[in-house]
Amino acid sequence: MSRLNPSEIEPKWQAAWDEAGCFAAVRDPAKPKYYVLEMFPYPSGRIHIGHVRNYTMGDVIARYKSSCGFSVLHPMGWDAFGMPAENAAMASGGHPKDWTYSNIADMRDQMKPLGLSIDWSREFATCDPEYYAQQQRMFIDMLDAGLIYRKAAVVNWDPVDMTVLANEQVEQGRGWRSGALVERRELTQWFFRISDFAEELLEALDGLENWPEKVRLMQANWIGKSRGLQFAFSLIDGPASHDRVEVYTTRPDTLMGASFVGISPDHPLAKALEKDNPEIAAFCAECRRMGTSEEELEKAEKKGFDTGLRVRHPFDTAWELPVYIANFILLDYGTGAIFGCPAHDARDLEFARKYDLPVTSTYAPADPAAEFVAPEAGGEAYVPLKSEKVRYVKGFAGDELQTGEQGIDTAIAACEEAGVGRGVTKFRLRDWGLSRQRYWGCPIPVVHCSACGVVPEKRENLPVRLPDDVSFDLPGNPLDRHPTWRDVPCPSCGAPAKRETDTMDTFVDSSWYFARFTAPHADTPTIAEEADYWMNVDQYIGGIEHAILHLLYSRFFARAMHLTGHLPEKSKEPFEALFTQGMVTHEIYLTRDENGRPVYHLPEEVERTEAGVVVKATGEAVEVVPSAKMSKSKKNVVDPVEIVASYGADTARWFVMSDSPPERDVEWTAAGAEAAFKHLGRVYRIAFELKEAGAPEGGAEDTALERATHRAIADVTEGIEGFAFNTSIAKLYGFTNTIAKYKASAGARAQAMRVMAQLMSPMTPHLAEEVWSMLGGEGLVARAPWPKADPAMLVEDTVTLPIQINGKRRGEIEVAKDADKATVEALVLAHDAVVKALDGGQPKKLIVVPGRIVNVVA
Repeated sequence: MSRLNPSEIEPKWQAAWDEAGCFAAVRDPAKPKYYVLEMFPYPSGRIHIGHVRNYTMGDVIARYKSSCGFSVLHPMGWDAFGMPAENAAMASGGHPKDWTYSNIADMRDQMKPLGLSIDWSREFATCDPEYYAQQQRMFIDMLDAGLIYRKAAVVNWDPVDMTVLANEQVEQGRGWRSGALVERRELTQWFFRISDFAEELLEALDGLENWPEKVRLMQANWIGKSRGLQFAFSLIDGPASHDRVEVYTTRPDTLMGASFVGISPDHPLAKALEKDNPEIAAFCAECRRMGTSEEELEKAEKKGFDTGLRVRHPFDTAWELPVYIANFILLDYGTGAIFGCPAHDARDLEFARKYDLPVTSTYAPADPAAEFVAPEAGGEAYVPLKSEKVRYVKGFAGDELQTGEQGIDTAIAACEEAGVGRGVTKFRLRDWGLSRQRYWGCPIPVVHCSACGVVPEKRENLPVRLPDDVSFDLPGNPLDRHPTWRDVPCPSCGAPAKRETDTMDTFVDSSWYFARFTAPHADTPTIAEEADYWMNVDQYIGGIEHAILHLLYSRFFARAMHLTGHLPEKSKEPFEALFTQGMVTHEIYLTRDENGRPVYHLPEEVERTEAGVVVKATGEAVEVVPSAKMSKSKKNVVDPVEIVASYGADTARWFVMSDSPPERDVEWTAAGAEAAFKHLGRVYRIAFELKEAGAPEGGAEDTALERATHRAIADVTEGIEGFAFNTSIAKLYGFTNTIAKYKASAGARAQAMRVMAQLMSPMTPHLAEEVWSMLGGEGLVARAPWPKADPAMLVEDTVTLPIQINGKRRGEIEVAKDADKATVEALVLAHDAVVKALDGGQPKKLIVVPGRIVNVVA
């Protein structure tokens, strides 16, 4: 076979790897281990080119580390619970389980042709009863350890999916799955005590040196450590149940500019007032139709209701402030109450101007000559950085310059001395609500008994399996209306009781799956010796969109698993290194209908002509949007299955690794794929010709080729180690050209090509095996040790000098580094291009720039 035929060689080598058991992860105490993991996919039914890039990155690392002598764990699983399966069941009349497992089978079949070095024997889905049985076991362990509790809480309620959403699952006021406007409701929920770990989670970020700084900063901001003042305003003529309003503020230095007090619609005082006031009840109901995400509250119109109540300022009993119920205040942030200082907060200023409330500055720019319009004179809110010096004009610092941090410390000290509150440190991080009102999730393993209260299921009865005989013809959670599943004896007293019908947030499923891969078939969550050997994950790869939730929850869960005996202490931080990859993008092709609305076209429906891009069928000109995120609705998707069928898996792998640094987006183009395929075909052809006919003997450049080989080994290795896969591939392009042009012996060229196969193996494993086999490599290249560069061969004792004739480069010579000028001139004058240009004459000038270039003026 003289031409590369991926459809023939790729299945052949995949079968050979399987037969040899190349990718089975084996715990071998005599060898170092390496655990590489890509964030596991949701089984939507189709892989996309982004999957190819993500998993190829991990595969390059896995194959490389295996060649370096590590025992490698490179597993695959499925994040399989969640609303899409229920939505599909409601739409089709099927069952979420059938839909999910069918999609898993389809995606597995699409992934396997990529030749990934995955240990498929460790595969699981989070909806497998064997998996969620262990999750339920850990729930009970964590409940016993005091890491889980239950309380009434105001939650985001999705009225279409009819389930609770975390704040982060609310996007612009709408459910992230359904798109429905989210409402606020009070429900009794289960919570993880993640806030108890806030300080530890924050401090430990400094030790995550191999994480992107952006991710660490995002997590630090989400945890949100702050120092402030907690104090109370005394309430004037309030309800009998309330005589004060407790407030926490991070800017106590603005207290003397207070204009109003605001409370959440869910604050106990607001609830007391709405019982007897229909207008307040209506306003609070309107507020509760908003979501609870900070982004939505920030963007929404600021609305308030004057309760008619007043509070006394703690430093002036004659100074009274109105109490408003405000739609932008959340109960679970701080105390659910604030004081507004409009001069120094844009939100408060918007509110104050809307309701004609006073505006009073407590500080102004340090430079009196600075251009500045005070907020009370119609200017914007003055909100300098806390590190910036300001002049305090009304407050605790007197008329002096201080930074905001200094002003805050001064204010806290003054308030504590006056007996007005105390300085406290708080965190923005709130406990993790894990209850979801849906069927397709891990059942919470507790029973509600009228006599015993909340009782955990007995461990020997786990898993609490989801019932299969459910229907989705009615809205809501089918478990609520399944009496034979719901109604059970109390595990403690045996009296009639009811199961918890809420299921767990799917983030719970993905917060420990990395640990389960160390012992995926165990009848305990982990096995100590396996976890101790394989953990931690040495390299984790996934999208930046998971920077906060998944990664923060996983860090908490690893600590909880350690406290309950399921992970060693070293695994409290489970991911040693994190890499966040860019997306694969593609041009969008569109025309316009008669109303100017876009009409999108698939890549195969357009063609490039001299006149530009046009629709093949009609010749109509096409608008091209470059480097756009792939979207089915905009038809700019690339189907990996079709790419593999057309070009082979190696081409897809080579292209997504070659065109851009892996942390950046890469644009898929047909021309790029063609070029990648053409290059791989060239590599194959060089090897085939060597196998069939050998190469010219003589070996004049054997040593030079050997040096180039060791340089390629060093450069490719450095690229892989540094996650610069595109750089490694660029070096391999150059190495291919070197092998093709050097006048070396057949043996030297064959040896260089065998090294080429080893260096390409992580990126293009099938072609590498074929080249290795053709040229007499022993066994499988997947099991061959990684080549090592000889440092002596990396020391350059020659230098290549370009020859420039009359300002244009016409050739080059290779000379010893220490060659004198006369030697260089002689070699230049003997060069064919120079001889031809001089045509028997002498050069007007011959200028040698040592180590750099030779200029000839003919």
